[in-house]
Amino acid sequence: MLFLCFLICFFASVIGAICGIGGGVIIKPVLDAFQVMDVASISFLSGCTVLSMTTYSVIKSKMSGVSNLEQKVSVPLSIGSIIGGILGKWLFRVLTLLCQDLNTVGMIQSFLLCFVTIGTVVYTLRKNQIKTYEIHHFGVCLLIGVLLGILSSFLGIGGGPINLIVLYFFFSMDTKKAVENSLYTIFYSQIASLVISILTKQIPEFPKEILLFMVIGGIFGGVFGRWLNKKITEKMVEKLFLYLMYSMIILNMWNIWNFMVK
Repeated sequence: MLFLCFLICFFASVIGAICGIGGGVIIKPVLDAFQVMDVASISFLSGCTVLSMTTYSVIKSKMSGVSNLEQKVSVPLSIGSIIGGILGKWLFRVLTLLCQDLNTVGMIQSFLLCFVTIGTVVYTLRKNQIKTYEIHHFGVCLLIGVLLGILSSFLGIGGGPINLIVLYFFFSMDTKKAVENSLYTIFYSQIASLVISILTKQIPEFPKEILLFMVIGGIFGGVFGRWLNKKITEKMVEKLFLYLMYSMIILNMWNIWNFMVK
């Protein structure tokens, strides 16, 4: 199981880094499909792996001295993502207590992730026909950060494509700005989620070495994926992104079915 988790995180991070969406949106549903652990453990481990990958990217960005962040937007987004990270963890906890069945929680997560992925595909295919906005109002930026943080924390996927689509639509960001702002919202929301898990002693049971293997696989995959991204054309990246989204829709539908029949 250790080697399987390493491979999943490695290849998910390679593909995620090539497409500029991170690997969390792949790691969570793939681990659900393999049913290697319960939903709570997978969500926690996926979130920690995403956090490690994001931390590496944030540190690398800081060391480069080049920043694409706009303070009027990035500050309220980051604050909102912290609030959202806490709310997302609380929502997951409440849902677990209400359902009293982790399979039901997993089904809801898979349904939401499937819905979000379908929305991402629709937007991507029609993006040239969709008007975008340039919002700078602190309160609105804060609210968007909260919503992104909730999704990131509750689903355990980081942010991935939904973050980029939201940043394109509401702020008319180019790809570089959207990716960097997305990284920061994921970073702060996952930090908040992890801190809440530790403080409330709600860390699920799992073999500790699995976390190490997943983190190592995620970081190495991200590094290799970014290297590959520079070697292939933008058209190939766009095709890979759409094929990935189609695959994730099918995989999440499969997971919904599996959770229903358990």
